[in-house]
Amino acid sequence: MIRYLRRLGIALGVLLAIPLAYLMAGQIGGMIPSNGDWVQAKRGVVVFVETNGIHTGIVVPVSAAGIDWRDLVRAEHLTDPRYAGTHLAFGWGERQFYLNTPTWADLSLSTAARSALGSDETLVHVDHLTPPVPGEHIRALVLSEAEYRRLAGFIRASFRLDPAGRSRPVRGYGPADAFYEGRGHYDAFKTCNAWVGDALRHAGVRVGVWTPFPWSVMSWFGEG
Repeated sequence: MIRYLRRLGIALGVLLAIPLAYLMAGQIGGMIPSNGDWVQAKRGVVVFVETNGIHTGIVVPVSAAGIDWRDLVRAEHLTDPRYAGTHLAFGWGERQFYLNTPTWADLSLSTAARSALGSDETLVHVDHLTPPVPGEHIRALVLSEAEYRRLAGFIRASFRLDPAGRSRPVRGYGPADAFYEGRGHYDAFKTCNAWVGDALRHAGVRVGVWTPFPWSVMSWFGEG
């Protein structure tokens, strides 16, 4: 019995150590800077980084610096096209996690396990917005046109297109958003928040080398 309890204790210790190690690694990765010499452009395109506490996203103008998203993200993809706005918020994630977990309260153990183990079924989430106002949950930064074009290229590459080069819309949460079939593999290391960090890093923005959590992303950008 003593030997059995000892083995059980070791097994439980390992099970507890795994999430703690993951959390610690995410904290450290989020603190180590990439593009350390980056500074905001004095003139350029104003974009935003936002969070709802579980997902982060990148908010961009519908049209700026020669990039017009209306060829990819159309008003008619919304359940109510009148909600098409001046800005678009992009996020990326695992299909079932995204569709079934709009808030932490909706998270189930099966969805979390499926996502952590990995999935090639991914979606791009797009919210249509009016001009954002910087605050606690949304931060503004100015990119040069070259940086913005790199950011836009990364985001576009995350869409899975049909043979005619068109995006593939999926019904959203409400009248002002839509999902689109995405590209890429999702797992515990490539999360929705890591995708945002990857996109910003690709553009040349200073952000952590690995950003699996929302705070890993948001901590790099000033208050309000």
